[in-house]
Amino acid sequence: MDDKIETIKAWLGTGSINIFGLPMSGKDTQGIKLAETLGAKFLSSGMIIRAMEEQTKNHYSKNGALIPTNVFYDWVLPYFERPDLFKFPLVLSSIGRWHGEEDQVMSVAAGAGHEIKAVIILNVSEADVEQRFEVAKTLNDRGDRLDDKDSETFKTRLKEFREKTAPVIQHYNTLGLLIEVNGDQSRDQVFNEIVEKLYQKASRSLA
Repeated sequence: MDDKIETIKAWLGTGSINIFGLPMSGKDTQGIKLAETLGAKFLSSGMIIRAMEEQTKNHYSKNGALIPTNVFYDWVLPYFERPDLFKFPLVLSSIGRWHGEEDQVMSVAAGAGHEIKAVIILNVSEADVEQRFEVAKTLNDRGDRLDDKDSETFKTRLKEFREKTAPVIQHYNTLGLLIEVNGDQSRDQVFNEIVEKLYQKASRSLA
């Protein structure tokens, strides 16, 4: 695997990989591991938004809805231009989840030297993520997140993905950036598939 990782690094440079998926699909888990493996920095829109909501006391996402686009631009996009990230590649977790935001995300990322070079979708069914959610609530391992407070809020998040984020995924597919990964596997199997498919994309680009 080491040779494959080195090939991915050579192709990625200081670019970005954006990971999408339904809530509970494992975006942050896989994103953090991928960032550590590639020597990249990890940025999660959910983590940034929750921190900003706590700081500003404006809890836009408490009922499961996506935050307004103008707020997303103000809160999240400036991270691409942070000096401490300048020399690093980025692994992103769902940066730009509302259809129409993806073009601005790509523009700002490229302008900051972090061109989006691949977009990963972790394919998991709604039934499976709902089951994962119920297990997580039983184990109480999601903390006190307002956007995970109950099943109805979670269902709103699923609806938001279907209506607003699915078109984002399709747009990236049209651009030839999308990599589909079976998210209904063990964590290690998901990660190995991500690496293998990134390696294939990197090899084609470097050939």
